[in-house]
Amino acid sequence: MSSTSGSAAADGHHDLVGQPHDEQREGPLAHAEAEAARISEPGAPLGTLGPRFNRRSPFLIGLAAAAGVAVTYGLVLVLTDLRGVLIVIGLALFLAIGIEPLVSWLVNRRFPRWLAVTAVFLAGFGVVGGFLAVAVPVLAEQVMQFAERAPAYLRQAVAEHSWLARLNERVELRQVLEQVLSGSAGLVQAGLAVFSTLADLVILLVLTVYFTVELPRVRTGLYRFVPHSRRPRTILISDEICVKVGGYVLGNLLVSLIAGALTLVWLLVFDVPYALLLALTVALLDLIPVVGSIAGGVLISLVALTVSVPVGLATVGFVVGYRLLEDYLLIPKIIGRTVRVPALVTVVAVVLGGALLGVVGALVAIPVAAALLLITQEVVYPRLDRA
Repeated sequence: MSSTSGSAAADGHHDLVGQPHDEQREGPLAHAEAEAARISEPGAPLGTLGPRFNRRSPFLIGLAAAAGVAVTYGLVLVLTDLRGVLIVIGLALFLAIGIEPLVSWLVNRRFPRWLAVTAVFLAGFGVVGGFLAVAVPVLAEQVMQFAERAPAYLRQAVAEHSWLARLNERVELRQVLEQVLSGSAGLVQAGLAVFSTLADLVILLVLTVYFTVELPRVRTGLYRFVPHSRRPRTILISDEICVKVGGYVLGNLLVSLIAGALTLVWLLVFDVPYALLLALTVALLDLIPVVGSIAGGVLISLVALTVSVPVGLATVGFVVGYRLLEDYLLIPKIIGRTVRVPALVTVVAVVLGGALLGVVGALVAIPVAAALLLITQEVVYPRLDRA
């Protein structure tokens, strides 16, 4: 049977190459032809699977390494091109996790999830919309006044401070600022920046709504990637991380509102110009840990100096006093119970986050640091202690 099948294989090969079998046997493939005829059997007419390639072959090792480098380089290029989109998606997920405690609170009171999400967002839109309805006319008027008076403020500053005068001589700072504030090119660039920011905010809002609605399914899908034996502990650690992120987002928002409200009251009492605009700026800057409140305090102190030196010095004292109040009372009471991060880790995390992702990195630095600390304490340290 074997010789018959071998003859058939040989005949088939004769038909394929169009040469007599005797002539083919005299060529360099004679041994391979004979071996092909021998291994062709009824159960495996095309022969059996041969041995695998040697994975330790220098060629295969080099090929695998080159392919790995090429794939990694391609992924880096893709991530670099999609950096802006990925930041928006990540921030939307971060905000959705931050809103989740409010949604869960309503769900636990027998609200359907869709109704709980709708109620939370409608309440947020109502608060923001009401504030904008009251504040936008005042803000628009104050912004226009500031834009008109900014060149005069700069001329006064240059005349009073010698280092600003030297800086103005070198880079013509005053002319640049006047062009930015009054020139059409500056207005066009400002308009494009505002349009781009609004577009990003709309995308961020839509993604946040979708992530909030689908957050249970997103978490379930991510948990499926974890091996079954490790899944229960992963769920516990992940839920604790979500609690920390949610507590930080809501707490940081509350602290920033307090900062803006107290600043507004102080500026109105001392009749500092642009009070509402400055208070809103302080509230937004206070969302950035560590450096945000400092920047806001320096800003309102400089503006208060335009009223009088005593008002400026009093504002400096107010800024220092509020900073102590925020660091030692508000943050420990509102945020510290949920997110416990040492001061050194906080500063390092904010600096690194700001260097990597700018303002967004600084905003999410503390909850990310808290999550890493939790994973280190619950996973890394125990394994090292048992090693």
